[in-house]
Amino acid sequence: MEKIVSLCKRRGFIFQSSEIYGGINGFWDYGPLGAELKRRVRELWWRSMTQMRDDVVGLEATIIMHAMIWKASGHVDTFVDLMRECPLTKKRVRADQVEPQSGIAYYFSGAESNLLEQQKSVACEKELVVLLRNGEHQAKAEKLARQFYELEGVVCPVLHLDHKETLEASIDFHPETGVHLGPPRPFNLMFKTYVGSVADEENVAYLRPETAQAIFAQFKNVLETSRQKVPFGIAQVGKAFRNEVTPRNFTFRSREFEQMELEFFIRPDEAVEAAAGSVAKVAEMADLSTPQPNWGWEAWHKYWVEQRLQWYESIGLPRTSLEEYWQKPEELAHYAKATVDLLYKFPFGTQELEGIAARGDFDLAQHQKHSGKSMEFFDEELKNAWSKMDAARKEALGRRTAEARRQALSKQGLDSSAVEPQAEQETKAFFDKLSRGLYIPHVIEPSAGVDRLVLALLCQAYHEEQAPDEKGNPELRVVMKFHPRVAPIQAAVFPLLKNRPELVKKALEVRELLRPHLRVFYDETGAIGRRYRRQDEAGTPFGITIDFETLGETPALKDTVTLRDRDSMKQERVPISELLPRLVEKVR
Repeated sequence: MEKIVSLCKRRGFIFQSSEIYGGINGFWDYGPLGAELKRRVRELWWRSMTQMRDDVVGLEATIIMHAMIWKASGHVDTFVDLMRECPLTKKRVRADQVEPQSGIAYYFSGAESNLLEQQKSVACEKELVVLLRNGEHQAKAEKLARQFYELEGVVCPVLHLDHKETLEASIDFHPETGVHLGPPRPFNLMFKTYVGSVADEENVAYLRPETAQAIFAQFKNVLETSRQKVPFGIAQVGKAFRNEVTPRNFTFRSREFEQMELEFFIRPDEAVEAAAGSVAKVAEMADLSTPQPNWGWEAWHKYWVEQRLQWYESIGLPRTSLEEYWQKPEELAHYAKATVDLLYKFPFGTQELEGIAARGDFDLAQHQKHSGKSMEFFDEELKNAWSKMDAARKEALGRRTAEARRQALSKQGLDSSAVEPQAEQETKAFFDKLSRGLYIPHVIEPSAGVDRLVLALLCQAYHEEQAPDEKGNPELRVVMKFHPRVAPIQAAVFPLLKNRPELVKKALEVRELLRPHLRVFYDETGAIGRRYRRQDEAGTPFGITIDFETLGETPALKDTVTLRDRDSMKQERVPISELLPRLVEKVR
């Protein structure tokens, strides 16, 4: 990982934000190559999600929205991490991410001043515990304790060491100082700001912590203007912000990041059964590649898991580098029916790239409740089908729906005595709506991070191998083996010598031939082998050299170039007239 971070700085993929002022933790800037790589990832995702599908449309919403959106979504009240604070340095760590530590804990029950007689009354009885790891001397614990009690107002403190104890794998001590952490406290991750000239509670706003809620808030506007009908999706790519207390692992967990999210709206299973006659049983389905009218949430969920895996493969992340983690029932959010995390095997551990969640109707229902605006969809096919259903089918469907509501309400912690009547009431209201062709759509949400994906592509691409230099001697070659689709530079053009105008002129002609169709870089400085190595580190899949054969030194090779493959380093002569179609085929 250190080598990848170093290469990112050296080659212009990623820089620390505000570096000339010492940097700012959790924020990163993308250099020339990184900006191209990130842009390409966004473009490929957008193309696959919207331009290559008839059932998904796009949205670009503002970063700052009405504060009630975040109240309705639950972010104001529940989007928190439990934090613990070091009482000495005031640094915070997430309570669930403290590394276990072992050693000897020193318990100080307090301290008093060691100055003039009248100052002996200055004392502090607060307890402080310091954990010393193997090999650390007791003097370190005493030094930290003196610093702590001086901050509490005790001048030249005399310490009261109560006792010491050997601890194994404790998660109660700060990893840097070894000081015992304070109790867990909730910390909201949203960045808070104000809209308007007065910074008061009436003008509070938040930088969005996710892009999804704008899609839900604009659901009816998009539905009515796009001429779509359920099932359909709304996609968005954009910035999001989370005030992470402990950003880490390079760009993996940052405070400013970019998301690619799709909200795919589907019929509730009850509506599917009424309209299609039954809900497809996923266990009995051999093919999930082509959506069918009888698909319920489970089939749609698995469909999108497979779609996302195929897309990752198409940009250079093989399935062997990915894992599927199906969240256990106790790990799911109370509204989620299923969630799959797609994990990538980073050098620092296997971590989440994307989550695909079956979220039910929670989000749209919440916004309908808080805004007072209907989020219902009128399904004429459902209305017609419902009128033709016999009473027995309706009764059986009602029993299953009521049982599902009981389970959902129990999961939410509702008092047991209130579960039954509320389940019956909600089921009756739901069926009344269904009979008129109305329902709040359910949603499948594939949500991916652009920055995490760029980091995964960098990790996947990084290779070290032995290769001969210009004299035939073996040397270490660092090469970024990006898939040609995502490579920041797709082709590099080199005149063999920069001091021969005829070679330079021809090389520039080749560059202009390719530039409208590919991302092309021109380089005329240095030995040709050195130029190849520079482009290997940039991840450029194809190198094109214009030499004297191109100019007709050998008549049979006139108007041909040397085409070098990055990965195999093989070179072949290719006519200039065939160069463009050949490269376009490889990068598309």
